[in-house]
Amino acid sequence: MGIRLIVCLLLFFAASVHASLLREQREAPRYMQTTQTSVLLAQVGNRVITVGTINEGQILAVTSVASDYSEFSFGFGTGFIEKNHLQAVQGKLRVEDRLGDLNKPFSNRNLVTFRDVPLYEAPDARSNRFGTLAGNLRYPVLSTLRDRLNQTWFQVRIGGRLAWISSLDAREDQGIPVLTYHHILRDEENSRFRQTSTTTSVRAFSNQMTWLRDQGYATLTLYQLEGYLRNQMNLPARAVVITFDDGLKSVSRYAYPILRDYGFNATAFIISSRIKRHPQKWDPTSLQFMSIAELKAIQDVFDIQSHTHFLHRLGAGRHPVLLSRSYHNILFDFERSRRALAQFNPHVWYLSYPFGGYDDKALRAARDAGFRMAVTTVRGKVKPGDNPFLLKRLYILRTDSLETMAGLVSH
Repeated sequence: MGIRLIVCLLLFFAASVHASLLREQREAPRYMQTTQTSVLLAQVGNRVITVGTINEGQILAVTSVASDYSEFSFGFGTGFIEKNHLQAVQGKLRVEDRLGDLNKPFSNRNLVTFRDVPLYEAPDARSNRFGTLAGNLRYPVLSTLRDRLNQTWFQVRIGGRLAWISSLDAREDQGIPVLTYHHILRDEENSRFRQTSTTTSVRAFSNQMTWLRDQGYATLTLYQLEGYLRNQMNLPARAVVITFDDGLKSVSRYAYPILRDYGFNATAFIISSRIKRHPQKWDPTSLQFMSIAELKAIQDVFDIQSHTHFLHRLGAGRHPVLLSRSYHNILFDFERSRRALAQFNPHVWYLSYPFGGYDDKALRAARDAGFRMAVTTVRGKVKPGDNPFLLKRLYILRTDSLETMAGLVSH
């Protein structure tokens, strides 16, 4: 028995060493040179797409070689280039002159491209071109500088290679808009909520979603937004998050089919104590909440997240009741909401504060309850480095024109 144990331990140790060597082989960069102008691919959001080109004779730090493609670092993820477009560095080129500092941290800033843009070897439009970065990308920036003409240049790193992009070709990322909706009604049936700013007409909502589709916007999940916030995921430039608060029946009746037909994703922040056991007969003159069956039926479009359990109420002075509760009461409610919503989603990681009300107790309780991000009603967009428990959103109100909505999203 003792000998068998020793043999098993030796085999386990040998396997561990082998796995460690494989990891080192994968992660240690090999400097390769392109034999022709080559297309670069990478995962952006949930798709692998063309993200640019690299010119002939350029050097990349390749981290892994598969059967057909070699891998290299691209933004916050991995890029791919055809293996047969690379060869060992030729002649006496000094690799260190062509490559950047692989350990230099990102700056919590991104640039966005809306067309293919040139990558220069130096912050000078007269310098040699390294390749191109494709349009509709967000890409992390290492640093910026101004040249003698007061023009701003973005320094980026692709495959270990430093390159420069002119601010004439790209602009700084202003953040991702998180759109907020509540209630959706047809104009002809809206006799009670015409003066309620958070009630949107079906026609207006459909027009807004059509505009997003026609402009090429991708709708992100909150999981992807978290990846963006934490500098862990490549995303397109034209990207938006769509959220609905409360869990009203009108969302499943009107918003869901529009979003489904456009192939869009959205998040439903649900007040878990108000989920109905059975669907209610439709009544546009009252605020009705979705049933268990209705929530399950919309999950191909909607990700179910928390809008608390019992805390969605106003107290004295019409202030959110959450603000008058103790830390332990808030924590209990948050945890109860997560448990109640687990029947729809095992990953209830995101919270919307009721009426946008929060304080230090709420932030601490959200973190301790297991949430990873929380959204507010503070106006603005989400940027890398923001406090994950104080994320801003943009409210699309009943009186907002399509032009107003488009301006909020695109600027």
